[in-house]
Amino acid sequence: MRYDVRQMPDFEQIDAVDQQIIAVLQDDARVTNRDLAAQVGLSPSASLARVRALRERGIITGFAAELDLARLGRPLQALVAIRLHTHARELLDRFVEDLVELEETISLFHLTGEADYLLHVAVADPEHLRDVVLDRLTIRPEVAQVTTSLMFEHHRSRARPLRLRGRRGAAG
Repeated sequence: MRYDVRQMPDFEQIDAVDQQIIAVLQDDARVTNRDLAAQVGLSPSASLARVRALRERGIITGFAAELDLARLGRPLQALVAIRLHTHARELLDRFVEDLVELEETISLFHLTGEADYLLHVAVADPEHLRDVVLDRLTIRPEVAQVTTSLMFEHHRSRARPLRLRGRRGAAG
């Protein structure tokens, strides 16, 4: 069975120009509107209108700065796999909120499989990591098991726009 995203009720149709705009902004979100317009072959006013429309439609949800965590005093990164005792919604909501609010949290993923959550943290040193894992995670009653992996390197790839006109379903 072929999967066609066009049949999904929440699927947002975007054309080739919108895809180009998204690709340029993902490469450099600080590009000027004039340069963006030149790169995608639009007038500056048409380019600005397209970006505004993509934001209003919720396709572009924001712009962010990439940080050098080591220069900010957090050179050690780790992935913490967390398995829970319970999956009661009222406990999970508070648990997730607490983890997201940790100052060390970079991102949090809800998973299937062995672990229920994967927490990406940045800390100052091994003692700081120990404090996060032991003093803020393993003491929680909903936590059954925690497995921590240190990150030697983080190779960040630039997010690329989905190819919606490819083999797995086409837009428009």
